[in-house]
Amino acid sequence: MLSQKVVIKNPTGLHLRPAGVLCNQAIKFKSLITFTFGDTTANAKSVLSVLGACVKCGDEIELVCEGEDEEKAIQCMVEAIENGLGE
Repeated sequence: MLSQKVVIKNPTGLHLRPAGVLCNQAIKFKSLITFTFGDTTANAKSVLSVLGACVKCGDEIELVCEGEDEEKAIQCMVEAIENGLGE
């Protein structure tokens, strides 16, 4: 299991479009990919779960990847978030 904290840079937070981009990145991997924000744990492979976390710009989330490709998964997910998830 690997985890890393990352700050959301999108001006509007994880609304529908960046949440979709995040999920599309996550489903490429076999590992279980989740993130925690406050008291909420969200499945990064589910758009509804990501939207339900209500993550805003400047919020810090902790990504957690667990599985056979966890190293590649965490690296890709952090990079996608730091690059603004397509925005």
